[in-house]
Amino acid sequence: MTVITEAEKPALTYSKARGLVGLVSAFMKQRRMGLNDFIQRLATNSYACKHPEVQSILNLSPPQDAELMNANPSPPSSPSQQINLGPSSNPSAKPSDFHFLKVIGKGSFGKVLLARHRSDDQFYAVKVLQKKAILKKKEEKHIMSERNVLLKNVKHPFLVGLHYSFQTADKLYFVLDYINGGELFYHLQRERCFLEPRARFYAAEIASALGYLHSLNIVYRDLKPENILLDSQGHIILTDFGLCKENIEPNGTTSTFCGTPEYLAPEVLHKQPYDRTVDWWCLGAVLYEMLYGLPPFYSRNTAEMYDNILNKPLQLKPNISNAARNLLEGLLQKDRTKRLGCTDDFIEIKNHVFFSPINWDELNAKKITPPFNPNVTGPNDLRHFDPEFTDEPVPSSIGCSPDSALCTASIKEAAEAFVGFSYAPSMDSYL
Repeated sequence: MTVITEAEKPALTYSKARGLVGLVSAFMKQRRMGLNDFIQRLATNSYACKHPEVQSILNLSPPQDAELMNANPSPPSSPSQQINLGPSSNPSAKPSDFHFLKVIGKGSFGKVLLARHRSDDQFYAVKVLQKKAILKKKEEKHIMSERNVLLKNVKHPFLVGLHYSFQTADKLYFVLDYINGGELFYHLQRERCFLEPRARFYAAEIASALGYLHSLNIVYRDLKPENILLDSQGHIILTDFGLCKENIEPNGTTSTFCGTPEYLAPEVLHKQPYDRTVDWWCLGAVLYEMLYGLPPFYSRNTAEMYDNILNKPLQLKPNISNAARNLLEGLLQKDRTKRLGCTDDFIEIKNHVFFSPINWDELNAKKITPPFNPNVTGPNDLRHFDPEFTDEPVPSSIGCSPDSALCTASIKEAAEAFVGFSYAPSMDSYL
């Protein structure tokens, strides 16, 4: 990895970037920001916009998935266009059913909270989203797509499950599995990198989850250590499906510019159509980061990082096995038509020599003992959550009536935009 000194790039010093942009001030903070927010910050900073690479990124052609990028935004969908799951088996779910205990995560549209159901004392992660914020950015289809993907996850061991969802006049609520082993990002931050057997175990479980999504014609598009959780035993749980793209056939493509800067595949940066192999690029980037401590083409100068992704050859230090080296070279192939997984998708990954120690049937049955045990003592053990979240007070408005600032017309608009959101599984799904 090339080290850039301050003397070599005086035009973008650490302090100037921190003061003017807030984009590269700290690697850990930048990593938590979605690409939409990143683009918006970039576009509003005149200093950063002078860089030719940044100008190239900002001069994007209108994406096909306009609802994700706010380009040519469409008005909120009519009820006839919404997902209709039929009668809900739990139509009376409401915020007061829960005792909200701690903030355990944050996003563009709301927060994730640890909550205990008042009637059965079960713990859940409840994702609470502000309709007003979603509607302002024209992201309602994006949110509905996330919920739609969550509904399909019940049959896979390494994907977070949705128990049910419901809404009030001003908020949406996802009631999710509560996972408290910590983000992979959190553990990488503490340990810097993992030994190869541990990285192989995580990569195998991640690949299994991605392969399952692909079998449902879903491309994940936003794989990164922040979206990979460990459960209480140390198994991988993939979460956050907001950028998933549904209905991508095996040879199908899409062209939306989205993802997280460090993990964007070359074809996405080139603004070319891309397919499910974009997920295998991201798997390669995450595996590289697990083994080396940083993403493969990382630079705190974002424009330079994009140039590295597009043009810089992959550099691998000699402290990994030949099998790992070969796998990384296959996954991080800049030409997607030559990338590992381009022909037979997950089968190619599964059969790679790097994974020869893995018994995939035992892996999917969770019969392989994880290499690391988070050692949590119970649901109230929050040691693996970032204090940035857990130290934040639980908002008093989480279970309350709409904010007075949300006028009656806005409430009506919000209600119509999210028709069909509420969901609870029928009893048949548990049999």
